[in-house]
Amino acid sequence: MDKMNVDEAASTAANVTVEPDTIGWTPQMAKKKKRKTLKDARPREYLTEREVERLMDAARENRWGHRDATAILLAYRHGLRASELVAIRWDDIEFQTGKLHVRRAKGGQTSVHPLGGKELRALRRLQREAPDGHRTVHAFVSERLAPLSVAGYQRMVARAGEAAGFPFLVHSHMLRHSCGYKLANDGQDTRAIQHYLGHRSIASTVRYTALASTRFKNFWKD
Repeated sequence: MDKMNVDEAASTAANVTVEPDTIGWTPQMAKKKKRKTLKDARPREYLTEREVERLMDAARENRWGHRDATAILLAYRHGLRASELVAIRWDDIEFQTGKLHVRRAKGGQTSVHPLGGKELRALRRLQREAPDGHRTVHAFVSERLAPLSVAGYQRMVARAGEAAGFPFLVHSHMLRHSCGYKLANDGQDTRAIQHYLGHRSIASTVRYTALASTRFKNFWKD
């Protein structure tokens, strides 16, 4: 390369503008940006009770519609994480007394929840309709009678959200948030909600009371 070409190359390199966003870029930054984009695509992180019913109606159209709708119902009524939902065993359910033994993940507090009539009827039907009459250990199982996987449950909820026509992305953890939001709006005690959801710290619970519109219902009187 002659001297003129060397000088031109040096001049071109000196005039290149490096965008600030490309400095220090890492794959982790890309993942954070993707997560932020997905979160921004949702106007909120919970569903109303009517929207949960709509989600269940969509799930009922699946091949295993009753199983899927029952899973959504229990996740919503008891604020269950995906891993907690798929871990439910038949011996966790007391049909005679109407109680559910809830084993929390992430070091949460184990508790016993009452089961409503709607849940008991759905669970009894689920038990009766077990594939080929087999009695399984877990309440929610796949076609091969293996426990339903966390990923499989999460995909089912996401697909039901799409089928229901929600204009935002629906994920399984929204059902847990929806439970907290519903209880807070019903005026339930914050400490009781904390124990119901198995939160180790009440700081995780106050997010729901902050969203409760009932706090402001007496601000204006017409």
